[in-house]
Amino acid sequence: MAESNEVFNIGSSVSCKTCFEEELQGEVLAFDPHVKLLTLKAAATNGRPSLCDIHMVNLSYVSQVRVLREAAASPLPTLPSLNLSKLSTRAKRSIDEKQRLIEAMQSGVSPVGQKLFLTICKTIEEVKWTGPNIVVMGQVLIAPPYLLENVREQKDGKEVNGKTLSYIKKVVEKFHKDQQSLSLNNGTGVAEVHPVSQ
Repeated sequence: MAESNEVFNIGSSVSCKTCFEEELQGEVLAFDPHVKLLTLKAAATNGRPSLCDIHMVNLSYVSQVRVLREAAASPLPTLPSLNLSKLSTRAKRSIDEKQRLIEAMQSGVSPVGQKLFLTICKTIEEVKWTGPNIVVMGQVLIAPPYLLENVREQKDGKEVNGKTLSYIKKVVEKFHKDQQSLSLNNGTGVAEVHPVSQ
């Protein structure tokens, strides 16, 4: 087990033997002495040179640690600044999407309706649930069972743009075609191929 006063320099090559007798070897990416966590980068197990494996090792469960090559202690590189507004927007969008999905589950919407809702959300942000119905941009309503013939104008909504209605119909049609081809490819449907005689 690594001593609490031991420090691993970033860039050093280290070999660890875990409590499962597994030998891990790699370059030190990070080390936190307070929680005894060592992060190692190793060659990818799939053999692709453009990839690497990352191991996070709790040194409390390591029986042996050897430094194979010590890297010179150098100042840490400066990290790029984060775009906090972009991160908070992304987090808010993710939270909103999860809340909309929870609303769908609570109102007893079928899995098909939930998938269609998420598919529409990928291209249009203004999508919400009104009971079991999907309302897009306050103009188009999609009622259960969420088929093409269930797409219509939202009567008490905004003035309907013909392009919006036709676009949503195309999205619903494509969604159902994709779902049908998925079910055929997964073996839940049977696609028969017959030889052609001449």
